[in-house]
Amino acid sequence: MFCTGLVAVVRCPAWSRGITRARSALAQLYTVMEAELEGIRGAGTWKSERVITSKQGAHIRVEGSSGAIVNFCANNYLGLSSDPAVIQSGIDALNLYGAGLSSVRFICGTQNLHKDLEAKIAKFHQREDAILYASCFDANAGIFEVLLTPEDAILSDELNHASIIDGVRLCKANKYRYKHLDLSDLEAKLKEAQKHRMRLIVTDGVFSMDGDVAPLKEICDLSDKYNALVFIDECHATGFLGPNGRGTDELLGVMDRVHIVNSTLGKALGGAAGGYTAGPKALVDLLRQRSRPYLFSNTLPPPVVGCASKALDLLMDSNTIAQTMASKTKRFRSQMTAAGFTIGGMDHPICPVMLGDARLASSMAEDMLKRGIYVIGFSYPVVPKGKARIRVQISAAHSDQDIDQCVEAFVDVGRKHGVIS
Repeated sequence: MFCTGLVAVVRCPAWSRGITRARSALAQLYTVMEAELEGIRGAGTWKSERVITSKQGAHIRVEGSSGAIVNFCANNYLGLSSDPAVIQSGIDALNLYGAGLSSVRFICGTQNLHKDLEAKIAKFHQREDAILYASCFDANAGIFEVLLTPEDAILSDELNHASIIDGVRLCKANKYRYKHLDLSDLEAKLKEAQKHRMRLIVTDGVFSMDGDVAPLKEICDLSDKYNALVFIDECHATGFLGPNGRGTDELLGVMDRVHIVNSTLGKALGGAAGGYTAGPKALVDLLRQRSRPYLFSNTLPPPVVGCASKALDLLMDSNTIAQTMASKTKRFRSQMTAAGFTIGGMDHPICPVMLGDARLASSMAEDMLKRGIYVIGFSYPVVPKGKARIRVQISAAHSDQDIDQCVEAFVDVGRKHGVIS
């Protein structure tokens, strides 16, 4: 007898056992997840999401807080996320090109504004060509498995961004991980990798959690010595490092020695979304044919492209905005150091206030919000265990008064929690 219909379902032992097993599996899943979530709460590393009720900017409104809050943790380095000209360019693109393409690039998802932006990116980075992705995470996920084979080697800094780590995992190349910023260890790994066909050195230009800058000149010297290629992720450098904001390679004078640049449109360049690879035309052509995140993801929406294009225009027209960052960064770092705080990294707008304890970082961030300053505590797994911090990020949109207000709040909160005396 077949088990069909509602009555039969009730009377069918096999069906009932299937439902019971499904419920049991779901209950088991919930038990596992709840235990994991409780472990996160117990470790003090739970990450809550505050709700912003305004545009992104130096001054924002936050649900549950009264009045304007000074924001010191956005990647809005140039303050362009709410720039009127950038917003208007997005509106114009929306009206002219629509909300989206409902397609990947090679089917019917390429408009002239996408090609124009890619050409603009290539010109900005002084590379032959560029290719757009939905994010730099996708750009990093989509390049290494296309470029490298089991005959090749990839040498990656141990503190590279998670997207680079995931991209490296996807490729079939022989993998070498060198100690953070350790040129001696990198050279040792390069010597070991001489047996492979090609070698690719992969590093963040600026490391996002610490604000330290990769020693690109020395890395390029090693790449010349051991016949290797150099790849940099410039997400926390594009737009404001270097005389013209072109990034770490411009800052350190090695633009002609770095072979591949991956970066983002979602930070300094308008802050909306999108990433890209800039490099040799043959590489970009190959990525268009083989890179899975590019081939299987919808194209960037026209308003996003319009905003990023205008941000690049503003940056290439004048380096004034980018040049304001150094003095603002120095003001914050010097005052915080004088107050007794330990600030990680180098002279970069990423200014990690090192605290060590996850609960302390979270509690101090909450107290800072009560004093009108929006910062977030960073803890494991975003940073290694025992290295919790509050990552402060300086923006060109911050005034000197904003910076002084932030320092004063840190001093009050730091004394309350016994971090400084």
